[in-house]
Amino acid sequence: MEARFARLLADYCLEAQEGETVLIEAETPALPLLPHLKRALLERGAYPLIRLGYPGEAKDLLLHGGRWRTEIPEAERALYERADKFLRILSQENPLEGAEVDPALAVEHARAWRPLAEARLRKRWTLTLYPTVGYAVGAGMGTEAFRRYLERALFLDQEDPVAAWRALSRFQEGLIAKLSQAKTLRIQAPGTDLTLSVAGRTWINSDGKRNMPSGEVFTGPLEDSAEGEVRFNLPAFVGGRQVEGAYLRFQDGAVVEARAKLGEDYLLSALATDAGARRLGEIGIGTNFALDRPTGLILLDEKMGGTVHLALGRSYPETGGKNESALHLDLVLSLKEGRLLVDGEPILEGGRFTGPFAQK
Repeated sequence: MEARFARLLADYCLEAQEGETVLIEAETPALPLLPHLKRALLERGAYPLIRLGYPGEAKDLLLHGGRWRTEIPEAERALYERADKFLRILSQENPLEGAEVDPALAVEHARAWRPLAEARLRKRWTLTLYPTVGYAVGAGMGTEAFRRYLERALFLDQEDPVAAWRALSRFQEGLIAKLSQAKTLRIQAPGTDLTLSVAGRTWINSDGKRNMPSGEVFTGPLEDSAEGEVRFNLPAFVGGRQVEGAYLRFQDGAVVEARAKLGEDYLLSALATDAGARRLGEIGIGTNFALDRPTGLILLDEKMGGTVHLALGRSYPETGGKNESALHLDLVLSLKEGRLLVDGEPILEGGRFTGPFAQK
């Protein structure tokens, strides 16, 4: 898997070019992938600069960082300014590593280090995931079963993974042709009835270039348009802890009520990040039906076919979204018992696309 995965990242996702510096950020559990990745990038003439962390390093910065928790070292700024492209490999040994950390510390750090996140977004970047024992346990799967699951999600089980990603991209182009004309979206499910406007906004085809695995189309809703309530029915590992049963009620685009069965303290702290944290920065629709069970990992679950996800906080400027925040918190809703309406017409119902978009 590792050699094919590395080639997919270097050739398709990053499209690495001669003379480029690619900053790679990963933790030690991803070590088996890194030699293959370095060779693949070097063969394309790019220079891979590997930033390898240890499990729990992010937690140590929050607990023991002192001034550096809220001050960006010049060496960090220089790395981000000089890199041409970025690859971040999620590879935590334990996705609940930060469970005992005060959520306010994570919020404070994210707010202070926001310029680095913005610097990455201005350039070519890819976010991916390497299968670890911790991720497998969190997903309720055996280590090898989780590895095979991820391999299918990456389309590495297919003879030509790039051709498979291009085929999904074409399907998503068809979705976008419909959605680009849309004015109003309505999400209905048990405990959920939420309406928002996407009129005039740009939909993005996420086909594996920025996230791998991918399989979603997304945009930024009008910032004052969200009305109603949503009950997220999939758990998520966020901020080093688990959030489950999150409920949000919106009025004039802003969250006016929030609670969660698990991780409520983190959710409330996240909403207090800044003025933009209570508004939506993204709505996305998952299209990757190789992802067919929740894992708690947002990168995977938000791409599951038959789901929608909403992000509190920062918009992606390319969508036309204007919401600014140090927060970008995705939460996922399965529509196996619900539907998504586009200007009153169902496009997703019972976890499957409907009408002209129904998959064969």
